[in-house]
Amino acid sequence: MKNKGHEKALISVHVGNEIKRVMKEQGRSVTWLSHQLYCDRTNIYKIFSKSSIDTTLLLRISIALNHNFFSYLNEYYKIGQSVE
Repeated sequence: MKNKGHEKALISVHVGNEIKRVMKEQGRSVTWLSHQLYCDRTNIYKIFSKSSIDTTLLLRISIALNHNFFSYLNEYYKIGQSVE
């Protein structure tokens, strides 16, 4: 049986928004990140709109921005565990 607390916690993290926020804090541009990821700028805007993304891509973004985006998921996992 699925625990609704887990689903709610996972939905609370909008990875695209977090990536955009960290980029802004660091003064990084969409062009800069697109060069780091070897992709087109339009792909970066698509990433911003996603609430979840592939873990390999998230790792590449984490390395480029020197920011562990997986830590957000870890925190929500801990919260979900405490719901049980």
